[in-house]
Amino acid sequence: MPGPFPGVDPYVEAEHYWPDFHLTFLNYWREAIGDCLPDDYEVRVGEHVRLVDLEAQENALIRPDVAIVHAPKPGPSTSGGAAILEPETIPTTIYDEDREVFLKIVHRPDRKLITVLELLSPANKIEPGYRDYLSRRNAILWQQVHLVELDLLVGGRRLPMERPLPPGDFFAIIARWEQRPDCQVYSWTVRHRLPKILIPLKAPDPDLSIDLAEVYTIAFDRGRYARSIDYQAPLDLPFHPEDRSWAEESARAFRA
Repeated sequence: MPGPFPGVDPYVEAEHYWPDFHLTFLNYWREAIGDCLPDDYEVRVGEHVRLVDLEAQENALIRPDVAIVHAPKPGPSTSGGAAILEPETIPTTIYDEDREVFLKIVHRPDRKLITVLELLSPANKIEPGYRDYLSRRNAILWQQVHLVELDLLVGGRRLPMERPLPPGDFFAIIARWEQRPDCQVYSWTVRHRLPKILIPLKAPDPDLSIDLAEVYTIAFDRGRYARSIDYQAPLDLPFHPEDRSWAEESARAFRA
């Protein structure tokens, strides 16, 4: 079921469907890439794991209340002269695992990493996840590996660039290793469909042309998000006021 927008539906972000959509989009993005990859390439799913301090994040997850440790305490000795150990109850720190998936294109038969493809999540765009993502990103940019980043989110911080990003709500950034620090930036607004982008492979193989609009439409339809989203709700995202009004009117007309 199509939604009310020609391209990115901002209510996926505003209504907190992004974690589910993130995985759905990556699945169909991978299929679109795999359908046109030469035989000596593979596109695989990778995973980042970040430890999250639950107390610092103020998240509430079930965790054990105590840990038992053994420490010597003064007390009567046994006949052998050894001190009797009494357990002491103290709280322990438990870190949650924040798992983020991405795509990677490898070249066969040596399975050399050629291109990393990232779809930014809300956790990548606020602290402390923003700093962690930039560290991973910087490590890739220092290697002979292409990096493709999609930012389909309005909220949070944008990726750092030497010059301001062009006007737009959403961005695709293609950083070819042999052209860095220069990169190609696609930008578009909530009023427009997603573009076709070029995904670099190993030279001299030609780029892949991937229609992001087609991938997005399949992911949105298969996820049935239009059936679940409350399009009568206000759009609490940092849009320009005119664009927010246009988006809210489009959403309300969709369910009228």
